[in-house]
Amino acid sequence: MYKLDDGLVLGENENVHGSIIGMAVDYLTRFAMGADVMDAFDISCKGAVIAEQMFQQKGTLKKVGKLLSGINGIDDQSIVNACKIVTYDVWLRNPMGALMAKGENETNPDADTVNNIKIMVERSISFWNKYGPIVKDGFTFEPDGYTKTVDSGDGDYLTADTLWDFKVTKSKPTNKHTLQLLMYWIMGQHSGQEIYKNIQKLGIFNPRLNIVYLLDMKSISKEIITEVERDIICY
Repeated sequence: MYKLDDGLVLGENENVHGSIIGMAVDYLTRFAMGADVMDAFDISCKGAVIAEQMFQQKGTLKKVGKLLSGINGIDDQSIVNACKIVTYDVWLRNPMGALMAKGENETNPDADTVNNIKIMVERSISFWNKYGPIVKDGFTFEPDGYTKTVDSGDGDYLTADTLWDFKVTKSKPTNKHTLQLLMYWIMGQHSGQEIYKNIQKLGIFNPRLNIVYLLDMKSISKEIITEVERDIICY
């Protein structure tokens, strides 16, 4: 565990769900580091297509296009737009749940929330300046990593030797978070992609706490890896 210190303190109160904040921080960081805005918000855009074309959410693509055009950095308006856009992720990840979720019209981050997101994006950029460069973001496990039991899933970032996940929770990582990363590592090894061959560590960065967590794969027994392969992913 490594604590980074920028001398800044986040506000206590936020008026937007933590999952929205997490996605906004993640995608804005990708954009701020040079990704095209359409690529940075790729999942949101795909969700918007599903919402309009499959669930008759008329005007969705036009609204998302307008919001995307207003993202220029990490100024206040860009952050507000990002929070609204990421509400469309759920249409890709869980379309039936999307019908019950809060949409962009109900997602209006206040000044404290916007400022917290700005600080977390700035922390994320500083983190990558130290632990990067990023080799791949938004990674998946085609062609051979998925199974009938685990047939989807995408990770956050890969560097040369580490598989990284971003969390903006107020508490330290749980066993569930570690298991998810271990599953990603195993699926990467099974995927057939060369990019996973040199991954030797699992990492979590929490820009809310400004803490880096690292786990060397050598510290995980072969028995545990075999158990996850057999009983959870079901190869």
